[in-house]
Amino acid sequence: MNKFDKSNGLVLTAKKPGDIQYEMKVLEKHLSSPNTCHGGAISGMMDAVIGSTALSMAFTEGNLVSTVEFKINYFKPVFEGETLIGTGVIEFTGKSLMVTSGKIIKKDSSDLVAIAQGTFNIYPMEKRDFLNLLSPDE
Repeated sequence: MNKFDKSNGLVLTAKKPGDIQYEMKVLEKHLSSPNTCHGGAISGMMDAVIGSTALSMAFTEGNLVSTVEFKINYFKPVFEGETLIGTGVIEFTGKSLMVTSGKIIKKDSSDLVAIAQGTFNIYPMEKRDFLNLLSPDE
């Protein structure tokens, strides 16, 4: 269902609620200058990382989440052909909000690329009609 993940080559592994991992190989379409990954591609990956961490936990209680805000810090440039690994942690869960943090590292060197923290709105699954979102192909 997640067309953003699919179109950007993001591969999700859900280990257990609150424990996920994303992997993405940096392709030409992710570049902002010759050979260097655009910060927006990393930011999009990070939103997926911290959002899926939150969603994997909220889903166990029949809820969904949506991003309220997130902040990201970048530390190292990323180059075409490198593979990134993103992981998240749940920092806080309340009645209607959840806070997660995440990090993205380079797979081969374990260099820290970025960290982030995000806040997510928790809402009942009944407020979203998945049947209307599914296409016959999915």
